[in-house]
Amino acid sequence: MIKININKKLHGSNGEMDLNIDIEIKDNDFVALAGESGSGKTTLLRILAGLEEVKGTIKIGDKIWLNDKINLPPQKREIGFVFQDYALFPNMSVEENLLFVNKDKKMANHLLNITELTKLKKRLPNTLSGGQKQRVSLCRALMNKPKLLLMDEPLSALDPSMRTKLQNEILTLHKEFGTTTIMVSHDPSEIYRLSNRVLVLNQGKIINDGKPKDVLLRTTGSQKFSFEGELLDIKKVDVIYIAIISIGQQLVEIVVTAEETKNLTIGDIVNVSTKAFNPTITYKKN
Repeated sequence: MIKININKKLHGSNGEMDLNIDIEIKDNDFVALAGESGSGKTTLLRILAGLEEVKGTIKIGDKIWLNDKINLPPQKREIGFVFQDYALFPNMSVEENLLFVNKDKKMANHLLNITELTKLKKRLPNTLSGGQKQRVSLCRALMNKPKLLLMDEPLSALDPSMRTKLQNEILTLHKEFGTTTIMVSHDPSEIYRLSNRVLVLNQGKIINDGKPKDVLLRTTGSQKFSFEGELLDIKKVDVIYIAIISIGQQLVEIVVTAEETKNLTIGDIVNVSTKAFNPTITYKKN
C-alpha cells in the first residue's frame, strides 16, 4: 500500500495553486494520472521520485519515504522512472545502459528478450528509433525491480502502431514484475488499455477517481454527428454487444449487432455517426 499526503505551492496554468494530494494506492495497481497541462501531474511524479521538495508524508508499505524528519533521496526510494525524452546515456550501448543501474546480466537479457531488443544490445542510443529508445528506457527502469514505476507520458512521441505495441509490452512487464505503476497520460485509449484506476487532476486537486471506463466515458447527445475513433473493445452484455471507442479525449459506447461485430477488429479505426437517436459504427477503409 502506498499512502500519499502532500501539499506544495505551484505556479499552474491559471497562476498560483496548491498541489494537495491525499490518496492511498494498492500494491500492483496501474494508476493513470490525467488532467489538463499544468494541473500538477508531472510534479506529483517528481515528488514521489524525490526530485521535488514538499511537505507531507509518503509511505510505501511499512517504509517511510517522507515525513517531518525523513526525506529519502531518489536512489533510496526503490523507484523506476521512465521519462518522456528517454534520458539514455549516449556513450553507452543498450546493454551498458541497463547494467549501469544493476550489474545483473541475467535480468538485462531477460528484459531485452521480452522487449525484442536482444539483437540491438551492442548498439548506441543514437542508432535506434524512438520506439527502440523508449523500450530501452523502460527496461532500464525495471532493472532493480522497483516497488514503484513512474512514467511521464512515455509514448507520446511515437506513432499509433508503435504506441500500441509498447503498451502491450508495458502491461506484460507490469504484471510480470508485480510493480505498482503510476503513469501520466493524455491518451484515453492508452489509459483504458493499461490502467485499472484513473486520477483526474485539476488545479492541484483530484477531481475524479475511479475505473477508466467510468471516468472517461461520456454520454452523447441526440444531435447528428460523425466522428472517427479507435475501437478499443467489444463486450457482450446479456443479448447485445457494446463497442467501446476512443474519440478525441473521450470514450463512447455504441450498441452493435452480432453481425456488425464480425466486421470489426480491436484496434480498427472506425467511423461513428448518428441520426437522431440511432448511432451506427462502420469500419473505415484505408
